[in-house]
Amino acid sequence: MSGPNADRLEAEILRHALRVAAEEASIVVVHSAHSAMIAEGADACAGILDREGRLVTLSTATNLMHAASLRCSLPAILEDHDLEAMAPGDVFVMNDCFRGGIHANDLVVFRPVFREGRVEWWTGTLIHVSDLGGSSAGGIVPTATDVFAEGLQLPPVRLYAGGEPVADLHQILALNSRTPDRVMGDVGALVAGVNVAAERMEGLAERYGTARLRAGIEDYLAGSETRMREELAKLAPGTYRGEYRIDGDGLEPDRQPVVRVCAEVGGGREGIRLDFSETDDQALGAINAGFSQALTGALYAVRCFVDPSIPMNEGCFSPVDVVFRKGSLLDPHPPAACGGRVVSVTAVCEAVVHALSRARPELATAASSVIHPFTLAAPSRLEPWLLLSYEYGGLGARRGSDGPDATGAFFLGGRNVVPQIEPLEASLPIVFERQRLLPDSGGAGQWRGGLGVETRIRVLQETELAVRSERVLLPPKGREGGQDGTAGTQYVIEEGGGERSLPAKGANLQMAANEVLVLTTSGGGGLGAPGDRAAEAVAHDVEEGFVSAEEAEAHYGVRGSGPR
Repeated sequence: MSGPNADRLEAEILRHALRVAAEEASIVVVHSAHSAMIAEGADACAGILDREGRLVTLSTATNLMHAASLRCSLPAILEDHDLEAMAPGDVFVMNDCFRGGIHANDLVVFRPVFREGRVEWWTGTLIHVSDLGGSSAGGIVPTATDVFAEGLQLPPVRLYAGGEPVADLHQILALNSRTPDRVMGDVGALVAGVNVAAERMEGLAERYGTARLRAGIEDYLAGSETRMREELAKLAPGTYRGEYRIDGDGLEPDRQPVVRVCAEVGGGREGIRLDFSETDDQALGAINAGFSQALTGALYAVRCFVDPSIPMNEGCFSPVDVVFRKGSLLDPHPPAACGGRVVSVTAVCEAVVHALSRARPELATAASSVIHPFTLAAPSRLEPWLLLSYEYGGLGARRGSDGPDATGAFFLGGRNVVPQIEPLEASLPIVFERQRLLPDSGGAGQWRGGLGVETRIRVLQETELAVRSERVLLPPKGREGGQDGTAGTQYVIEEGGGERSLPAKGANLQMAANEVLVLTTSGGGGLGAPGDRAAEAVAHDVEEGFVSAEEAEAHYGVRGSGPR
């Protein structure tokens, strides 16, 4: 075969080969990891970048919340290390949240891919390792006021040099972890991932030739950019403002910071400009977000208004001009604490969705619940064990469909990153007593918000708890007449049956043996007036137990017979 059809076929084969290389690397990381959150929850990311640091392809079957992390971290490697002095087998690691990283526990690993003695591409992997120090096990330190309380900080440094481990650095990583065997196992998994992706890139270069592969990648990125610009042109031209208010940082009780965006669409502009300059100043507590994470949130929210089949690569970033203000929640001055950045990043998503729902009303979406991370761990005087886990709530309703239940907010992976109960109970001194959807938690509307979740975990020995909940004071908002979802809660049931309240954001909280942690997540907001919801949809909700008969009558004016 020759001619245009052969060229298109080759381009399609190459596109899928690149995506599979990144996907395979992420799967290798998951299967090789030692931490339950990774091995059971697939909390990993992998990508391929070019010599200039442009994102070529990103894994999508695992966690989507790091779309910009690898892309924003690689420039720090290139700044600190001479590209021409690198050697085959070099592997670099970093986690500096002020230079494109995320927070202490998220390690970013890169390996250069050489062709004819020259670095042509980079492979990268990223996971949240089980523990890398800090004042609370597992890296959840909502009471931190600077990064030094959150764990070991790593500038871009060599993890392997010429294929050999840098022993001193490996010893530092192990010494700074409460679970050194797991952390070093996770580090090994990260390295295995970049090695596999590098092998796949070397194989593609052998098959196509270096120049031809480079040209194919250029066409791939250009095609994505063209499609992205075509989709953004479907937004109604204009200036749109959006904002989202955060519960707080857990340290300043009278302050509820706001993320604000001004979105400029059309008007001679090819693409879109998102200006977050009016966002509130950085917080004392750990809800600040490094710029790479804030950029991920902004881009992901924009992608909610375009064709989702557009590949995630540099072509998606090029038409989106994002502005952050230094010293704000979204680009704080060092040494601000950034471990709880998800709070502000999801507020970025909500602010953009708020703005663009008016630019493309047929894709309007109400506000969603957010991730509720927590850790359960042995006190330092006991044999160490650690559970780092999450719980999720309901997504906001979207025009034409109810919000998904227990799915999580936007790019956070949903329940596929929540470890399965059985392997956790088999290896840790805990028992899951209940996990269920919460009836009536989704905001009422023409389209109903997704339901939140109730989780109950009994600890079988003395335990330390850290929790970082959000949208427990300010529940997810409804839109266009839809009602807000319900707020989340967290408390402990004591052995005698009494209840003890817990702060929404707290660390080193003590639990006695046989006490039960109760965590409920918020429901998504509703969209459209509840009176416009079809009576048969309300009856189905009542029959399935999603909405109680009392709430159906109160909010929708529909009488139901209750669950089957």
